[in-house]
Amino acid sequence: MILVTGGAGFIGSNLVAALAARGERVVVADWLGREDKWRNLAKAELEAIVPPEELLPALELGELSPDAVFHMGAVSSTVETDGDLLAQTNIALSQRLWRWCAEAQAPFVYASSAATYGDGAQGFDDDGSPDYLAKLRPLNGYGWSKHAFDRWAVRRAEAGEAPPQWAGLKFFNVYGANEYHKAGQASVAWHLFKQIRETGTARLFQSHHPDYADGAQSRDFVWVGDCVEVMLWLYDDGRACGLFNVGTGQARSFLDLARAVFRAMETPERIEFVPTPEAIRAKYQYFTEARMERLRQAGYRRPFTDLETGVASYLRDRLLTDDPYT
Repeated sequence: MILVTGGAGFIGSNLVAALAARGERVVVADWLGREDKWRNLAKAELEAIVPPEELLPALELGELSPDAVFHMGAVSSTVETDGDLLAQTNIALSQRLWRWCAEAQAPFVYASSAATYGDGAQGFDDDGSPDYLAKLRPLNGYGWSKHAFDRWAVRRAEAGEAPPQWAGLKFFNVYGANEYHKAGQASVAWHLFKQIRETGTARLFQSHHPDYADGAQSRDFVWVGDCVEVMLWLYDDGRACGLFNVGTGQARSFLDLARAVFRAMETPERIEFVPTPEAIRAKYQYFTEARMERLRQAGYRRPFTDLETGVASYLRDRLLTDDPYT
């Protein structure tokens, strides 16, 4: 039995679908809410759906005993300002699940984030040493909460208090099926698709940095299917431990992304540049690019999907169909 927290969410539901398709018994811990998130799970055969507030008691009382835990559940909004909520959900809950897995000798794979790197001044190296981690300065509460747990996990592992396998995955800019419910936090690919479908025009942020032209701001865009493949490999391999970047290793511009969406929609390009909102301008990342050597050295060999192929697949197989769910 495999537990996936946040299993009705974006990355979690894609993982659940892949595990269920392999015949695994899957338990999802998540709230379904009023956003039709149940549709993300509609095609998967599930063992159970557990409300998050009942998860820890069920584990501690032995009512639920998974063989492995994929912890994808979190407050994932980069604009969340409730520090107590972030601390309780993204740090304290993760710590309790870690301890349960260590005691039960169950593998523990969790979602970290590229937001831990802050403005990128220290690079995007998934170096798990305490000295390197101490240099990182996340730019928002979400990034801080993920970074705080990364540092705690590394300390516990060095003290010999870790699950038999553990991995913190620093997801970069993920796009793909089942992200519709994320609203403002959905990928830029999803937002561009909506803009082009509704107005025929894509809106990108102007650059407010002298080193970047409008639209040249860059991210490491990674298709959610590749993220799932990494997690399945970790589970199957059973040996790799530590912090790992999950990106493509190649930064691409927002202009590249917009053009890929236009091509996939077979629509003439119309791009408009708008000012970056004042609320995020000072903390805006102009460049992210995952270093992927550690994951490769750990044994992961599959290639990552290029931006044009991933966007075309996302639109063709999901957004441009009548059944966009995994």
